[in-house]
Amino acid sequence: MNWDWILFDADETLFTFDSFGGLQRMFLDYSVTFTAEDFQDYQAINKPLWVDYQNGAITALQLQHNRFLSWSDRLNVAPGTLNDAFLNAMAEICAPLPGAVSLLNALKGKVKLGIITNGFTALQEIRLERTGLRDYFDLLVISEQVGVAKPDARIFDYAFEKMGNPPRSRVLMVGDTPESDILGGINAGLATCWLSSSGRTLPPEIKPTWQVSSLSELEQLLCKH
Repeated sequence: MNWDWILFDADETLFTFDSFGGLQRMFLDYSVTFTAEDFQDYQAINKPLWVDYQNGAITALQLQHNRFLSWSDRLNVAPGTLNDAFLNAMAEICAPLPGAVSLLNALKGKVKLGIITNGFTALQEIRLERTGLRDYFDLLVISEQVGVAKPDARIFDYAFEKMGNPPRSRVLMVGDTPESDILGGINAGLATCWLSSSGRTLPPEIKPTWQVSSLSELEQLLCKH
C-alpha cells in the first residue's frame, strides 16, 4: 500500500445522501406533502449557501438556518428546529454507498482511515454509529467543529495535527465534490481521487490524480498498487 492514510469525504462518497427523501420524511411530521417543485425551490436556496459556506462567507449555523427560513415563516417553526428535524430524518435514511463496506474492509489494518466532511456534526456522528462504520476510522474531522470548510487548507492542517503530521506524499484524499474535496486535497498538497458517480463534469482547472466511477473501482485501484 502506497499510503499511510486515506481520507474520505462522507456525503455521496461513503454514504448515500438523498436530501429529497429526507425532506419528504421530515415534512410529514408537519403535515406537509413536500413535492419535487418544493425541492427545486429548496435547492435554489441551499446550493448557493453551500458555495458560500465552502468559500468561508457564512458559518455552518447560517447555512443551516437560512435554508429553512421560508419554511420557518410558513409553518411558524424556528429554522433551527426544522434543521434538526432534517438532520434526524437524514440519519434515519442514509446508508453506506454500494462498495463502501467492502472497500473499508479491504483497507482496514493496512492503512489509517479518516473522514474530513463539510457535513454537520449531528448527522455525521449518528450515522457512523448507526451504520456500524465508526470503528473503521482513526479520524473524524467535521468542518462545523473546526470553523473552516473544505477546500480551505486549514481544515486539512487541523486534520494533520490530529494525525501526527504524516508526510503529505503518503496521504490520499477521496471525494465526490471537485470544488471542496479535490481542490481541498490539492490545496493541502495531497494526491486526490475523484469519485465521479454523480454524472458531474470536472471543472477544467481542477485536476485530480485519479478518477473512479465507483467505490469498487477504487478498491481495485488501491489494492492493485
